[in-house]
Amino acid sequence: MTINVGETVFSSAVGICRIAAAMALLGGTLLAAGGCASSNTDNTTPVAITDGPKDTGSYPNLNIPPQVAAKQLTPEETKAKLAQLKGDQQAQLGKSGGTGGSNPAALNSLAKTHGDDTLKQIETKCDPALDPTCN
Repeated sequence: MTINVGETVFSSAVGICRIAAAMALLGGTLLAAGGCASSNTDNTTPVAITDGPKDTGSYPNLNIPPQVAAKQLTPEETKAKLAQLKGDQQAQLGKSGGTGGSNPAALNSLAKTHGDDTLKQIETKCDPALDPTCN
């Protein structure tokens, strides 16, 4: 049974190789004929230098470098921005006491009472536009 499986795999692989070789030969002649068909040598200036990108209905030319969207940061500017961000981070940690809310007992008690407290706040406030019986 294993021999039959092996014959099937190898015979189909040979068939695939034959088809691929035939397509390569046929495709090579088509590519060679297609290369000779182009005779436009008058305009040799790249499109991006003169006119910019245009929708030609064909695939883009990847040899034309894209325009830069924004000015790139220098290494000094990068270091300055990172220092500013770290300073802002330290300021935020200083406001919260620097612990970052890592006390589990305080968090558990907050979790038990927070929902009820918020619901009481919502129920005590009323909007006369929504509830005409509101005092």
